[in-house]
Amino acid sequence: MRRLLFLLPLVGFLALAAMFKWGLGHDPRTLPSMLIDRPVPEMALAALPGRPADSGLNTAHLKGRVSLVNIFGSWCIACVQEHPYLMQIKKSGIVPIYGIDWRDDPVEGARWLAKNGDPYDRVGIDPAPGRTAIDFGVTGAPESFIVDKDGVIRYKHIGPITPDNWQSTLLPIIRELSK
Repeated sequence: MRRLLFLLPLVGFLALAAMFKWGLGHDPRTLPSMLIDRPVPEMALAALPGRPADSGLNTAHLKGRVSLVNIFGSWCIACVQEHPYLMQIKKSGIVPIYGIDWRDDPVEGARWLAKNGDPYDRVGIDPAPGRTAIDFGVTGAPESFIVDKDGVIRYKHIGPITPDNWQSTLLPIIRELSK
């Protein structure tokens, strides 16, 4: 019995060390998504003001070709950081980009895109409380999703798209899915 009492602190220390090792080996920015390998949630989002009524975004638009869905808002500081790179991706023609203007005044969203450029093939409005974003499992803007040809979510990216994460992660996934 005395041996067990002597080993108890050692076992506790080893368990604590194992938890620390596991915790330090995980990227805190990586959040699991229950939607990976599942179809895009059903949606039918209205177009931004000043655009044709039929230029909104719905689930059918995300089928037939690999696409990138980007959640943004005119109020989002990180979206401002990401925006010039989205314009470069649009210019490259590698993948269509679909936008969801989340929890935003639609007039402000349209004004923001008119001022900064519009990288999106289509943009849908998801006003507060953001039902579509909730269905996607969005935790904040910007977030982006890679959707395959069948309309299935294959990857979720949290935070702004940068040249580094585009080249190292997003572009390779898009290329692989496009084969």
